[in-house]
Amino acid sequence: MIQRQYLQPFCKMAKRSAFFLLFCATSMSAVVAQTIPIKKEYAQTLLKLSDALLKRQMTDSADRNFGGIACAHCNVWHTRAAETVYPFTTAYIITKEERYKQAALNAAHWLFRQQESNGSWKETPEEWTGTTTDQLLMLLLSYEKLSHQFSSAEKQKWVNVMQRAAAYLDSVMRPEFASINYVATTTATLAKAGIILSKPAFTLKAHQLARRTISKIDEDGFLNGEGGKSHGNKMGVDLAYNMEMSLWGLALYAKLTKDELVYGKVKFALKNHLYFIYPDGSLDASWGIRSNKWTGYGSATSDGCQVLFSLLADEDPRYATAAYLNLQFLRKNFTGDLLGYGPQYAEVYNKPPCIYPSFAKAKNLAMAYMFETREVRSLHPIPSQQERWLKHFPTLDVVEVRTKNFMATITAYRYKDQLAGSKGKYMFRPDGGTISHLWAKGHGFLQASSPTIYTRPEPMSFPEAPGVRPLTSRIEYEDTAGYFTNLFEFDARLRIDSVSGRQYSIDAAGELKDKNWLTGGVGYRMNYVFTDTSIQKTVQLIYHDAWPVIKIIEPFVLDGGMKIETMDERTVMLSAGPKKWKFSLISGNARLTACDQPQNYWAPYPAFKACALVLEVPAGVVDQASELVYRLSVIQ
Repeated sequence: MIQRQYLQPFCKMAKRSAFFLLFCATSMSAVVAQTIPIKKEYAQTLLKLSDALLKRQMTDSADRNFGGIACAHCNVWHTRAAETVYPFTTAYIITKEERYKQAALNAAHWLFRQQESNGSWKETPEEWTGTTTDQLLMLLLSYEKLSHQFSSAEKQKWVNVMQRAAAYLDSVMRPEFASINYVATTTATLAKAGIILSKPAFTLKAHQLARRTISKIDEDGFLNGEGGKSHGNKMGVDLAYNMEMSLWGLALYAKLTKDELVYGKVKFALKNHLYFIYPDGSLDASWGIRSNKWTGYGSATSDGCQVLFSLLADEDPRYATAAYLNLQFLRKNFTGDLLGYGPQYAEVYNKPPCIYPSFAKAKNLAMAYMFETREVRSLHPIPSQQERWLKHFPTLDVVEVRTKNFMATITAYRYKDQLAGSKGKYMFRPDGGTISHLWAKGHGFLQASSPTIYTRPEPMSFPEAPGVRPLTSRIEYEDTAGYFTNLFEFDARLRIDSVSGRQYSIDAAGELKDKNWLTGGVGYRMNYVFTDTSIQKTVQLIYHDAWPVIKIIEPFVLDGGMKIETMDERTVMLSAGPKKWKFSLISGNARLTACDQPQNYWAPYPAFKACALVLEVPAGVVDQASELVYRLSVIQ
């Protein structure tokens, strides 16, 4: 059923305050509100993922890993893969096919055998035990649906395992022990354990953890606590882990315990998080401190956003739209029957993906299916589907811009891991006022971001990628003192300079720094001007203590059949199907080259290949700034 509705404009006028800046179109627009079978959509992808994981489940009862799920990519039996117990259970409820129920039981029994003496599970092949909360919650939800078919002995076996795991979480879980997403998930896990196991002490601990967690939500609704430790506590925001782990954990806890304060905080937070679902459904985790696992559809090892949107679907009709758009984008990321690390996984890798994204997104879809209260939802436009607006998130210093043909995220997110410094795994995210995600209407990704220096903080989750260069747009130089770039400027000054009608101007300024956040002697100022048909960038280089040759690098993603052709010494054409864009050096002294070091411009996360356009600026002159102006224009 499709019906046409004429909605009020997204905004009637621009609103300014110390904490909020949003500009929108003022003309009426007609949009289509479409009704879709949302649960059927969840079930479709859930069953596809469940079948892929069931195919990889050990079926030989004589094998020590009977019931486990093999990962050919890692050659590891991931204990977290047993969380598929709940997707299998949900698949059984949907289809009534016994094979899914048996797969669920086999996965559970395999997991039982992996339990440590203290009740925890290690996140094999690592030693980390915080993921016990994820495994326990999937057991609890499965037990609730299957236990009426269990014998007394089977029930007791499950209860014993679950009680030991809950007792472990009760004893260790707090923000000083784990990143905040584990704490938030544990609020739901222990709340459910309190109900299923009739243990009020678990419910009390869930309440304490929930109240502690919401205290770390800032005034824009972003939850801190994903970064490095300082005095035992953690700060730092990651959009993907907020949406795909923490907020749904808090929402589920709040619904189980009827905690209105916590539920209200989640409702408040989600309204701003909604802006980071792009028009194509991609989830913009490009700027967060765990962006080194950003896949485009979410994060590789977090669960997914559909469960969050389903839990709050009755609060705002736009949430169903966001869930559905992201689901459609996620479906584009299959390599064979498994989810890869991004849209071009098959072009980047020559082996099947790790099963981690597949079982994580399967459990998310299982919960989304079970918690969704309606078979059908209406799709109402989310912010990114509306044209001509700009929004600044002051607590982050992140800006989003949406014009007729473009949407972009500009990041100057200020978090710093003060204790770990350059050894911290969270300090290689894009920064310094760069564009970390650029989308083009009718095409999709034009630019993405990846770690400034690729490292492997979790060797099993981060594949080897020797020689890779960042996909992120940047200014850089190297000299005898080291490598310097605006991407290591975590104190950049961001300003929304002027806005009029259909033109949006953003300024960023700072110093080119090395990985230790030390200045090299060159400052920079950047100005972006977004219109409906172009993005113009002015870069000014200020030489105060060094005068090196500097490169301004603009990588463009080679997805969707993208082709890049040099037209002359100042012009490059980009084309993908019927879409065309022109990259032009408007003014300034620089040499433009295309597709520099092509073998090095790819990324494991998100899995993309790119062509780098390089503007090489000659060595600087004392007291004389260099200024370049270049523009990306829509041709058709």
